[in-house]
Amino acid sequence: MMYIIDSANLDQIRECVEYYPVAGVTTNPTIISREKTDFISLIKSIREIIGPDRMLHIQATSHDAEGIVREAVSLQGIVGGDFYIKIPVNPEGLKATMALKKMGIKVTETAIFTQQQAMLAAIAGADFVAPYVNRLDNIVSDGVHVVGEIVDMFKIHDIKTKVLAASFKTVEQIHKIAMVGAQAVTISADLFQTLTYHPLTQYAIDDFIADWESCYGKVDILQIIENQKNK
Repeated sequence: MMYIIDSANLDQIRECVEYYPVAGVTTNPTIISREKTDFISLIKSIREIIGPDRMLHIQATSHDAEGIVREAVSLQGIVGGDFYIKIPVNPEGLKATMALKKMGIKVTETAIFTQQQAMLAAIAGADFVAPYVNRLDNIVSDGVHVVGEIVDMFKIHDIKTKVLAASFKTVEQIHKIAMVGAQAVTISADLFQTLTYHPLTQYAIDDFIADWESCYGKVDILQIIENQKNK
């Protein structure tokens, strides 16, 4: 499964890329607006941090298909690399997706809440569909169940579109999404940190350190090797 950071904050992106196996970055107008900075400079900086081989998903802001297509072409020219235009699923978005498919520009169809929205997006040519897990949970639906049915539906019909699950609040949601077979999740920087933490892991690390220092003192293996070389 691919882990993607859902952020436009350069410090968060830089830290996640350094410490975690990040497959790329997703953004949307809300995330971008929080940074309160020049849009073009921001997306260029994100690309510079993550490099050309990681995915960069940027959402269109035009409301009609022709405008979405023009935005996609322009954005691809600006950021280059492994670029995906994010398009909310609606009739204009599906029209744009079909046009962009013919042009070879990759598409992530977003704001998906139903299985049939995902199917239409996939058949239109989307490379990823992005169902919103926690937002489904918040309307007394079952986000994990919806994602699982999308995954199963794509398998039944031999559809190659990948499922990029979005909108998470808990590690449990991420785990359950992995168990139903989604190919990717996009999560906040805070959730990356939460995924790696467990108190028993920290206790084990503390025990390792205490046992080592009881025998060798406050030196690490490299220091021991260097000390041996200098004898």
